[in-house]
Amino acid sequence: MPELPEVETTRRGVEPHVAGHTITDVIVRDARLRWPVAADLPERLRGRRVGGVDRRAKYLLFRTQPDTLILHLGMSGSLRVVEAGTPPEAHAHVDVLLESGQVLRYVDPRRFGSLHLAPGDGEAHPLLARLGPEPLGDAFTGAWLHARARGRRQAVKAFIMDAATVVGVGNIYAAEALFRAGIHPARAAGRVGRARYDRLAEAIRAVLGDAIEAGGTTLRDFVGSGGSPGYFRQSLAVYGRAGASCPVCGTMLRLMRVGQRSTCYCPACQR
Repeated sequence: MPELPEVETTRRGVEPHVAGHTITDVIVRDARLRWPVAADLPERLRGRRVGGVDRRAKYLLFRTQPDTLILHLGMSGSLRVVEAGTPPEAHAHVDVLLESGQVLRYVDPRRFGSLHLAPGDGEAHPLLARLGPEPLGDAFTGAWLHARARGRRQAVKAFIMDAATVVGVGNIYAAEALFRAGIHPARAAGRVGRARYDRLAEAIRAVLGDAIEAGGTTLRDFVGSGGSPGYFRQSLAVYGRAGASCPVCGTMLRLMRVGQRSTCYCPACQR
C-alpha cells in the first residue's frame, strides 16, 4: 500500500503537470472504486482550474476552486501523466484531461482507492476531519505524543500507527522509528516517558524525511504510461530483517506481532 512518503512523492511528481491548468473533461471508465465515483463528477470538474496539489495524510488534495478533489490511492493505485490519446492500460479507471494536452490517469488494479469532491479546502470531509497532526509539521512533537499517551495500555507501535495520533506512520516506518528511538514496540504507550517521546517524534520525522528524499529521485517516472509510479526501495534497519544481525549491536533481530501486524525489533537496543 502506498504510504505517506509514496503519496508525497506522487504529489511532487504530478503537481508540475497539473497546477495552473484547466480541466477540459473527466473520463470515468469504472466508477466502482472503494466508494462509487459520483456520477456528476465530470460535469462539476469541467472548466475548473487546478490551483495546486496538496497532501493531507495519505490523501492528495487537488485545489479546484471552490472545491477540492480528494484522491486516495488505496492499496494498489497510482497516478500517471500521459499525452492525450494514449490508449488506456488495464485498470485505468479515471482520466482527467487538461487543456495542456496531457492527461492525469488514475490506475488501480484492486479498486480500493477513492475520489471525492468536497467543498472548500476539504478539511471538514469525514475522511479528513478526525485526522491527527502531520508528522513533518510543527504540531507534531514529543509533548503531543506524551500527553495523548497518558494512561494508555495500548502498545506504542499501535499507538503511533493510529491516524488520530499522527498521520502517515505505517507499519514499515513505525518499526524503523521505534528502532531509531530505542523503544520496544510492545511497550505500553502510557509507560513511555517524555524524553523518549521526544526522541521518537524526531525519529519519525527523520525516517519519513529520508524516505521522501529517496522517493524524489524517481519523479521522472510519473511521465509516460509505461513508467513506474515513482516508488522507491529504502535501506531498512529492522523491517523485514528477522533473524539478521542488528546493525547497531549485532544481536539477532526478532519478530513479534503487535496489533495484528508483524514487527521486527532488536531485543538489546529496544527497551
